This record gives sequence, structure tokens and C-alpha cells, in this order.
Amino acid sequence: MSNVTVIGTQWGDEGKGKIVDWLASRADIVVRFQGGHNAGHTLVVGDQVYKLSLLPSGLVRGKTGVIGNGVVVDPEALLAEIDRVSAQGLVVTPETLWVAENVPLILPIHVATDRAREAARGDRKIGTTGRGIGPAYEDKVARRAIRLCDLAEPETLDWKLDELLLHHNTLLAGLGAETFTKEALLAHLQRLAPRVLPFACSVWERLDEARRAGRRILFEGAQAVMLDVDHGTYPFVTSSNTIAAVAASGSGVGPNAIGFVLGIAKAYTTRVGEGPFPSELDDENGRRLGERGHEFGTVTGRARRCGWFDAALVRRAVKVGGVSGIALTKLDVLDGFDEVRICVGYTLDGEAISSFPSAPAAQERVQPIFETMDGWRETTAGARSWGELPAQAIKYVRRIEELIEAPVTLLSTSPERDDTILMRDPFED
Repeated sequence: MSNVTVIGTQWGDEGKGKIVDWLASRADIVVRFQGGHNAGHTLVVGDQVYKLSLLPSGLVRGKTGVIGNGVVVDPEALLAEIDRVSAQGLVVTPETLWVAENVPLILPIHVATDRAREAARGDRKIGTTGRGIGPAYEDKVARRAIRLCDLAEPETLDWKLDELLLHHNTLLAGLGAETFTKEALLAHLQRLAPRVLPFACSVWERLDEARRAGRRILFEGAQAVMLDVDHGTYPFVTSSNTIAAVAASGSGVGPNAIGFVLGIAKAYTTRVGEGPFPSELDDENGRRLGERGHEFGTVTGRARRCGWFDAALVRRAVKVGGVSGIALTKLDVLDGFDEVRICVGYTLDGEAISSFPSAPAAQERVQPIFETMDGWRETTAGARSWGELPAQAIKYVRRIEELIEAPVTLLSTSPERDDTILMRDPFED
């Protein structure tokens, strides 16, 4: 029996919600270990649709949910999400939701700084969601973050707010934005503290106890490897590390605890926001993928850019993410295409290159190398066994496995959780 860590291998929005929900039914505890409420999962359970940004997906299945220390938490957004899902019938209490007492908090001043800086970038904007994620992570590294445990210590909160205001108000004033007062931020936190503090606990200790008791743990990543602050298409990335290695440090367990690493990949590629996208399609095929795949961001609502499957990109994610196997999602979106293409590599200024470059100007000049395969007219939608798939769809999946140098261990053929083909059980690895 193994624990499982789920990460995205593209630019996010790979359909992690369904896969995590499917796996969560077999886990005991589900842990979020990085990111903030800029990530989102849509889960469909019966006639209920749950849109989660901070809450671990396992709560929908009655499992214990954990928000680890690697997450940055907007307490107001967290409580609003708890209220929303509670109105849908979920039970969210300090017994079912554990929040690491040392998580850094996102305050309104972080949101203001985030938006003011993005506006000041003009044509060089990054495409941030403007939710304060980046500035909150900056404060964590700069050792001026206000953490959840600080809400229980008024004297600590007092001097920490002074330091926080000195930094952010200087930035806001320089950008011509409205500054904040200590009284306003203090009142904000004092209003939220009585409701959020009961969820605070020593998460690392509880997870250690759970492991010793043999409980199954599912670690749930946000965003994806190509949005990793080190390994992604910098600077068009998120503000945290998204690779599986961070499941350990972001939740307080040892690296030997993260278990089987399941990478999620769409059968094509999408991206929300700015940044390079070598296999992007600005034609009828791109529009068709977007329409058939209902490609709109869960959190932002923005239309996703669409393109062919980029095997070179996913192969890199497999290597740096430590991926054991791939869950390939949305195969059914490709039904009916006369031909499908796979990006198998890149050229830069006419010369073949071994991997996607790190330098931003070089990233913009990269051109894809495509391999073309016949499509399939038969439907894959709703298939629940390998034998139900069209022969050409199987060839497509097998070719992806060869190119990314990793096995497809799970295949999703519709948004329905049971329309899933399992080739290898990650919990039994």
C-alpha cells in the first residue's frame, strides 16, 4: 500500500479535479501542499457541482482534508468557501479540516500590491489572478509573513503588522495606489480570527500519526510543473514550487512519504494567461478543442488557449516532477478529428534543441516540431475499458507513452468520475 501524490504536468487545468476525486474515494486523508486560492477544481457528484479553490477535494467524499504549511491562505476566502460548500451539504469542522498553524496568510494589502504591480507592468503583464498569492509568498521568504498562529497572539500581531505596512505601503505609494492603515488590517483579522483559529493545528504531527496507523494519504498539488517558479516558463509562472518533491516540505512529512507520483496530462494542451505556448493553435482546430473541452478557467473564468499535445513539455515534467505514471484526461475531446498532431520537439532559430529554453526571449522564438497521426471517427466518450477504445485512439495513447517516457496508468474519457480506465492502481504500487 502506498500514498499517492498528484501533480499537473502541463500549465494546469488538466482535469485534476476528477482524478483527485476518483482517488480520494480510496484515500483516508487528502492534503493540499502548495498554492493558494488561485487554483481551482470543479467536482461533479450526483447533481451537485462543487467548485473548490482552497479546500482539499477529499472533503467532498467525506475524507479528512488538510491544508499544509506550503499553502498561502486568504482566511476570508477560506471561510467563504467553507460557507458555500456547507450550504451544499458538506460537513466542514475542525475535525474534518486541518489547517497548518504555520500557514502564511493573505491579507487585503497583498491583493492590492498584486494588482497594482500587474497594472504597472503594462504590456509585460504576467497574467496573475490578482489574489495576492505572489506577495504573500514573498513575505514568507522575507520573514515578515503573518501566519495563522499569530492570530492567537495580539502582541505578535501588533509588531508584525507594523513591519508589513512599512513594506507594502511604500510599494503602494510608489505605484500611486491607495495605502492601508494598521487599524483597518487589525480589524479585518480580529473579525476572522474566532472562526478560522479553531481549524489550526500541528499538521505535521497529525500526518505522522496517520502514517504510523497505516492510513492512506493523497497529496493534492495545484497548478502544474510548467508553472513551477523554478522549472516553469518563468516569469509566466506561479509563485510556488509545484513539483511532487514539495509535497513533503509543504505538508511536514519526509520525502519517503509521498509515494506514487501521478502526473495529470490532458490529451491536448491548454494554458490560461500570458506566456509561451509552442503548440498553440490559432485556427479552427484550436477553437474546436476549446469548445468541445469547455475550456474556461475554474477560478478566473478566462478562456483557455488551446493546442496539440506537447510531448516534449510533458517529458520534461515527468523528469523534474518525478512522475511514476500519467493520468491522461479528456481523450474524448479528440473524437472526430481527421488527424491529430503531437509536438515531439522544438527548433530555435532553425536549429533543433534538446529541451525548452529557460531564457524568456529564446522561449518566444521556439518553434514546434509536429508529428501527425490519423484521427478516429469512433467515440471514446464514456469508455471504461481498454477494449472499448478505437484502435487509432489506442495508437495515439501508446505513442504518447513512448514520447514522454512514462506509462499512461489511468485514462479519463469524460467528465463523469466513473468513465475512467485504470491500468495500474497507484495506491497498490
